Amino acid sequence: MEKKHIYRVKNWGEYNKALIQRGNISVWFSEDAIQKWAAPKQPGKGRPKVYSDDAILCALLLRAVYNLPLRALQGFLGALVSLLVLSLPIPCYSQICRRAKFLGQRIKRLCKKRKVTDIVIDSTGLKVYGEGEWKVRLYGACKRRTWRKVHLAICPDSHEVVLSFLTENSKSDGEALIKMSKHLPDTLERAYLDGAYDKEGCYRKLYEKNIDPIVPPQRGAVLHPMPWMKARNNSIQEIKGLGGEDGGRKLWKKLKGYHRRSLAETGMYRFKTLFGGKLRARKMAYQKAEIYTKALAMNKMTSLGMPKGKWEFN
Repeated sequence: MEKKHIYRVKNWGEYNKALIQRGNISVWFSEDAIQKWAAPKQPGKGRPKVYSDDAILCALLLRAVYNLPLRALQGFLGALVSLLVLSLPIPCYSQICRRAKFLGQRIKRLCKKRKVTDIVIDSTGLKVYGEGEWKVRLYGACKRRTWRKVHLAICPDSHEVVLSFLTENSKSDGEALIKMSKHLPDTLERAYLDGAYDKEGCYRKLYEKNIDPIVPPQRGAVLHPMPWMKARNNSIQEIKGLGGEDGGRKLWKKLKGYHRRSLAETGMYRFKTLFGGKLRARKMAYQKAEIYTKALAMNKMTSLGMPKGKWEFN
């Protein structure tokens, strides 16, 4: 009988406490958020803001973590402030929605780690409109089914999301990477990507950022003379030198550490497990804010504690 590989968590006590802390309201509504609740004074004409961007972001974090509709979110904040005996004004649900639109236009660094050298990127679909999978299986899909594509760049060392990017379902992974590249950290040295990113435009953008792409070239790939295709040419020659497509490709992945790319799929699984496979917002600008907020929340949960273990034979 063949022995099975089983991953055993070695720090279960510590990780269990971190899982409990994820529901602790003080993690999401902290003293820092209370101090930055009011908007700073701004020069110029017009009505000044009452709530800071941090206050709106705090509200959106609570909504993402506790899965609240906007109106219920307003009631939740009001009850929370009342229980804590704080003299903080509560934003209306409509104002939270409007301000989320402007937060969604900002692309910021999500990872707290100062120097990120490696990165893994993957994408997944999130439903906006459409019936559940059970109804589709029984009766078929109707015409009104809309999806969005979320792209997450994750640090394989800290498991934190470095960058989140939302596109329409029709956009390919390569097109998204070209747009994401200008927002990637300057300290990056390597990017672990799957075959969907084996495109000339992706290699060119990574070449301009001095990032070494660890991407398996497609079968039957040929050499190209452009300088930004040098990394791909080297991969093709290395696979041939290791034995060709059959055994050489598998050995090449081991030597390059390509297995780290699977951490991107793990990150996607965690994202959907925590927040589901649907988007609450209906317009792209608001959806970007929703994804940005959920990525921040997932990073916060990651910082509380992660499982540590090793593979064993059983």
